[in-house]
Amino acid sequence: MSKYYLNYLDELEAEAIFILREVWAQFQNPVILFSGGKDSIVVTHLARKAFYPSPIPFPLMHVDTGHNFPETMQFRDDLVNELGAKLIVGSVQGSIDKGRVAEEKGKNASRNALQTTTLLDTIEDNKIDCAIGGGRRDEEKARAKERFFSHRDDFGQWDPKNQRPELWNLLNGKHFQGEHFRAFPISNWTELDVWNYIKRENIAIPSLYFSHQREVVWRNDSWIPNSEFLKLEENEKIEVKTIRFRTLGDITITGGIESDADTLAKIVEEVSTMRLTERGNRADDKRSESAMEDRKRQGYF
Repeated sequence: MSKYYLNYLDELEAEAIFILREVWAQFQNPVILFSGGKDSIVVTHLARKAFYPSPIPFPLMHVDTGHNFPETMQFRDDLVNELGAKLIVGSVQGSIDKGRVAEEKGKNASRNALQTTTLLDTIEDNKIDCAIGGGRRDEEKARAKERFFSHRDDFGQWDPKNQRPELWNLLNGKHFQGEHFRAFPISNWTELDVWNYIKRENIAIPSLYFSHQREVVWRNDSWIPNSEFLKLEENEKIEVKTIRFRTLGDITITGGIESDADTLAKIVEEVSTMRLTERGNRADDKRSESAMEDRKRQGYF
């Protein structure tokens, strides 16, 4: 009798596709949270495979801080046009203009924390009952606590001690009016898994992930890109370095690393030797020991 074997990437893919189909089966109005980063791109690719030959049944939702990399925004728009998908945009600048949030001031000012209010408002305005994200357990200790189906109360808040058990792949998406869920199909993947999958599937990604020359400044132990939002201190100077980004967020907080990895094969090789988490270059995670968990409790991604 012949035996059928799946390699580890096939197993991870099958698990993610199962979760995406469970979301579609259990919820009325789900969306994919799309940042233009590699993880949300992989989730979108998996959704294409999960429902092929039909189009993706989920709209893409992007929380636009106004401080994005231009390359990320262009990639987002190109992909949405290719998919023929609906794009829902929540604007942090709109939240500021309405007085819902206040702009931070100072050298390390960021709009990262402001995204939470915009995200929750956009979820409520569009009556979204499940937001599918690309969060992974290996990224950060708070994300390691997430279930595949992560319950949020009617204030959009996350209580890590009050999550539902997920035994034998039984996922419970039942919720009361006003509550919603976050779903994480690639929660069990590692950064290296993501890159091996991107390489295997030949998935298009923003050029920011490949090494390139860019104007940067050394701050918070990483190379922060020069931009119209960057305010230099007296002891700081702009330099031109060959860098790439392991993770993408706001241009004001996303640190690059010096690297010559300009192909997918080189990125896979480089990541396989890394000992620092990819979010180690994100300034927003360095504000406190519990920065990510505090934001997640309030309703962050």
